[in-house]
Amino acid sequence: MSEWMSAEQAALRLGVKAATLYAYVSRGTLTRRKADGRSVFNRAEIEELARRGRPRRQAGTTELVIESAVTMLGADRHYYRGRDAVGLAATWRLEEAATWLWTGAEAGAPEVWETAPDALAAAREAQRGLSPEVLPLERLQVIVTALAVADPVRYNLEPAAVAQTGKGLMAGMVDALPSEASPDGRDRGLHARLWRKLSGAGAGERLADVLRFALVLLADHELAASTLAARVAASVRADPYAVVTTGLGTTSGALHGGASLGVESLLAEVAEPGRAAPAMGERLRRGERIAGFGHVVYRAGDGRGDALLERVRQAVPGHPRLAVADAVLDEARRRALPAMNIDFPLGLLTHLAGMPRGAGEAIFGIARTAGWLAHAMEEYAKPTRLRLRAAYTGPLE
Repeated sequence: MSEWMSAEQAALRLGVKAATLYAYVSRGTLTRRKADGRSVFNRAEIEELARRGRPRRQAGTTELVIESAVTMLGADRHYYRGRDAVGLAATWRLEEAATWLWTGAEAGAPEVWETAPDALAAAREAQRGLSPEVLPLERLQVIVTALAVADPVRYNLEPAAVAQTGKGLMAGMVDALPSEASPDGRDRGLHARLWRKLSGAGAGERLADVLRFALVLLADHELAASTLAARVAASVRADPYAVVTTGLGTTSGALHGGASLGVESLLAEVAEPGRAAPAMGERLRRGERIAGFGHVVYRAGDGRGDALLERVRQAVPGHPRLAVADAVLDEARRRALPAMNIDFPLGLLTHLAGMPRGAGEAIFGIARTAGWLAHAMEEYAKPTRLRLRAAYTGPLE
């Protein structure tokens, strides 16, 4: 008897759907490998789980399983339609990652994504009068709303139409952000244009490629909170702009996309390595969590964060602020904090590049727009809407 079982055989043996089978992989209950382009599972693990029964959820957690072909979570990283996202980020641009997530086909020749001039003008005008202190993520919420109003055909929910809308929407999100930098005709990719919008004077140009790398890594992450919210909106046929607005609103949460803001604040406060311990200790004394550490899925370590941190180190070797980052990481290990996640190197990237406060949230939101739209396309293709139920615990008459 073979040591390995197909996904279909494993699901049948356990009496679960394929989505539940892959949820077990995401939680580390089962391991999987690829053989001839297909997922296979260890027969001994499957038999043991079948004897033991379905794994219990941890107290205080709620898990919803939705079948999706967009992204799978592995032991320490994620896979876009079966392909290692960390590997793809080595060479791909955000545009290529988005195209793959939306269509399952690789992009052809590099294409410049642009939005309609009148829509771009409306998005810029909508920000007139906003305080300079407004965070970039908050600006994105205004920008997306203005872009929606300027698009009279936004309710076409066919896959090709949504993909075309996505190209203009993501371009508009980047190009409508304010900047004092002069336009550069060479800035054709979204990452290059976003770099000129956000990077500070004198920022190392090699960090621009790190931004490209980060955007691809952040393009999707299965059913994260913002993606679930976006899918619910799409399931009732909200248009793509409304889907993205829903995702952006959820992203602002401190336990989601807003976590990089906490990292930025910590790094800004720690003037030199010796200040890492007291700054982190004070946060813990106040009962605050240390942003950038711990992940609900990657309990043993976030491979995405490791890869992004290594890219940052390679881009600016010997940078004095890297010593501060290392001091924070050392202190986290000393205090037995959970392993680093991707929010820490994202916050470090924005810190080293002199980006405005909250830039990490904006990078997250622009990148994750690709994933939200991919999940929206799956919901648009379904005849039913998502309807969660509550377990009522209130009084009875």
